Amino acid sequence: MKTFALRLGAGALALRLAAPAGLAGVFAAGHVAPAVAALVLAAAGAAALAGATRAGALAGAFGGFLALALVIVAGFLPALAAAIGLAPGEIARPLGPGGGVMAGALVALFAGSIARFGAFRNDRFVSVSVVMIGALVVLFVFWPVVRMLSEAFYGESDVAARVFIDRLLQDDIWSLACLWSTVRCGVAPNTVILGILAAFFSTSLALGLALIAVRTNVRFPRAFDALAILPIITPPFVIGLALIVLFGRTGLITTAMWDWFGVPRSRWLYGLPGVLLAQVLSQVPLSFLIMVGALKALSPTLEEAAQTLRASRTRILMTVTLPLLLPAVANTYLLAFVESLADFGNPLVLGGNFEVLSTKIFFAVVGAQHEPGRAAVLAMVLLAFTLAAFVLQMRLLGRTSFVTVSGKGDSGVSAELPKGLPAGLWGVIVPWIALTVAVYTIVLIGGFVKDIGRFDMTPTLDHLRTGFLVEWTDHGLFWAGSAWDSFWTTVLVSAAAAPLTTIIGLLTAYVLARQHFRGRRSLEFLTMLSFAIPGTVIGVAYILAFNVPPVEITGTGFILIACFVFRNMPVGVRAGIAALSQIDPSLDEASATLRASTGRTLVAVVLPLMKPAIVATLVFSFVHAMTAVSAIIFLVTARYNMATAYIVGRVEAGEYSLAIAYCAFMIVFMIAAIATIRLVVGEARLGRRGSGEIVSGGT
Repeated sequence: MKTFALRLGAGALALRLAAPAGLAGVFAAGHVAPAVAALVLAAAGAAALAGATRAGALAGAFGGFLALALVIVAGFLPALAAAIGLAPGEIARPLGPGGGVMAGALVALFAGSIARFGAFRNDRFVSVSVVMIGALVVLFVFWPVVRMLSEAFYGESDVAARVFIDRLLQDDIWSLACLWSTVRCGVAPNTVILGILAAFFSTSLALGLALIAVRTNVRFPRAFDALAILPIITPPFVIGLALIVLFGRTGLITTAMWDWFGVPRSRWLYGLPGVLLAQVLSQVPLSFLIMVGALKALSPTLEEAAQTLRASRTRILMTVTLPLLLPAVANTYLLAFVESLADFGNPLVLGGNFEVLSTKIFFAVVGAQHEPGRAAVLAMVLLAFTLAAFVLQMRLLGRTSFVTVSGKGDSGVSAELPKGLPAGLWGVIVPWIALTVAVYTIVLIGGFVKDIGRFDMTPTLDHLRTGFLVEWTDHGLFWAGSAWDSFWTTVLVSAAAAPLTTIIGLLTAYVLARQHFRGRRSLEFLTMLSFAIPGTVIGVAYILAFNVPPVEITGTGFILIACFVFRNMPVGVRAGIAALSQIDPSLDEASATLRASTGRTLVAVVLPLMKPAIVATLVFSFVHAMTAVSAIIFLVTARYNMATAYIVGRVEAGEYSLAIAYCAFMIVFMIAAIATIRLVVGEARLGRRGSGEIVSGGT
């Protein structure tokens, strides 16, 4: 009774529409589909209460499916709805929040009912979870991508393959004229060249750093960790902004080189060199973390075997160590390549005349001509490059074994690096560390001096006052600074998206790792699809899919939350699956023998042991929501403006000091937020005999 009441109550919310007279008003206003769906839901619920268990379940399943089908037809197929009398005309109507709640209730009713017929091993919790997650992923991941792909075929007057071919084969996309003349190349070759170079230099530097950190007695390991973490909590275009202050035409180093050595000023930074430098600086830290993990996990057994065969250090490194690191190198290269393709902030700040796909997509949407069809074609090209990189990696490494850790003991000493190699690595790494320190010094002090770009180092708080002034008036606190609106909007959206991302991601991980059902692989593929799609493509897809009925949420805060949740959900899924692989399923079975439901087992047994994964997902989703720019640059409005969009606006206006001050403020805030998340979630306490070991809930 309680379950049915909750479902019927949720469905009744859909009747709170513009019509003034309840159900009759709904019919009179033309909102037939919600009214019919509510009536069918009520009839199905009544049948479930009055009839036998299986008969009621059959009625619930049929009624929920029929009502949901009516809602889908009325919303997504207005012509068909008008033809069968469901709607007064062929104009689609927005679903609204009430209709959304009702659609969710219908999905839950249908999923719970089919579990009575043996679906999902008669487990209603698993059935509702899988079906609801699948529906949400289809709506917020699959449907926007399909909508974007279809937009590429729409012309001004017709829909045809010719329109798509004409847009796809334009010279400004594919031209290679820069290889033999002074004419610029198209955006597609520019993007690929930039991605290949950024991935190569990022991976090479990260490998050198990892070898120094793991295979030598480095004196300052904490400094390496700090350099690795800082770019993760930094807005993506901040490094580009700091490089302008250092190497721009009037930058600090440029001016010093002119005054001291007579090196003429130039604009070398604006183009491929500047964008490449910014991307390498921002991508090396994450690549370093991956490489360090792989090196530490590498068993020394094979290296010791090579030493017993009198192999030299150089030969061991080239024939044993590096080949075993090939998966980590490939994953690092792929990640850096995809991040380069998806990067929007650095090419926007430093690109100059060097255009890439992400910025070209942006100007196709917000430019004077406003060409959504062209933006869709460019997004398809960018998506094709990303998926091709994933497929190539799987083809190259999918069938090769790199296992070195087995059930046997592998205690031993790793091989030392060849003589002279550490010195050579330090020769490359020290300039990179010096440049990184200089960049973050600019970020740290740039907002607290009058004009760091002109080397006016007079201390001042004017930039902070402009952005973050707080006044006390007769009516209480007044947030007078120009940045407060965007900051609080960003905090609220991120705070709402982070727990939702964690809940949906870890629940998805649980059903994928612990349950066996048909379509599990398809669900896993759909959940990971958004990770393979660049943020710029996601932004275009959301604009095209949710700017029109039935799910018309463009311009609201909900579209930002949905974008962050389903953009970052794959990280929660992978973190959850990794954590569950270390938790014995016998704990679930023991809980089941005590007649605990699946939901109670998940909450009371599994989740307390997954606190590290919870913290990792919360931190990642919150930080990425705070610093995202490529995915949300199309979705922000004057009412829902985000911090990164505000900073981009200040950079375009030449207000570098205010932008740097905002970035420093965000970095400090995110460090405090991460510490708070760790404190609130706590640690996973794993009691072991003779040990007080505590597994930290950190990342």
